Amino acid sequence: MSPSWPPRNIGAEKPQTFGTLWVVASTVDHISRESLQQKIESGADFALVDALSPMSYATSHLPGAINLPPESVDGRAQRRIPDRSTEVVVYCSDVTCDSSVVVAKRLIELGYENVGHYAEGKNDWVAAGLPLEGGRAALG
Repeated sequence: MSPSWPPRNIGAEKPQTFGTLWVVASTVDHISRESLQQKIESGADFALVDALSPMSYATSHLPGAINLPPESVDGRAQRRIPDRSTEVVVYCSDVTCDSSVVVAKRLIELGYENVGHYAEGKNDWVAAGLPLEGGRAALG
């Protein structure tokens, strides 16, 4: 039986081992909604990566995000984010979505030096009443 994602004992004295994804999720810098909002609003120089499917991205995404789902990282990362020292923040739908962790892990393997993770993702952004871009976002 494989462990469930996300781990439910975060903060426990001795956490269970959940393989590579858990190691990456626990070692990549966490970016809060407030910090991300400030980066976006100030025009900070960073790459915001939506790790969801192209269809989901087209429907709605965080302002300024580029789409880089797990299956596209190897083919698109170098073109979309040519400087490997660029700050990168990866997100997907919420803490139960592992696409952002998979993408963050692969970016690190490809040599990206400054990868952060907005684990709460798009659902948290929307719940806070913050704006989205994309087809459906424009209708709202």
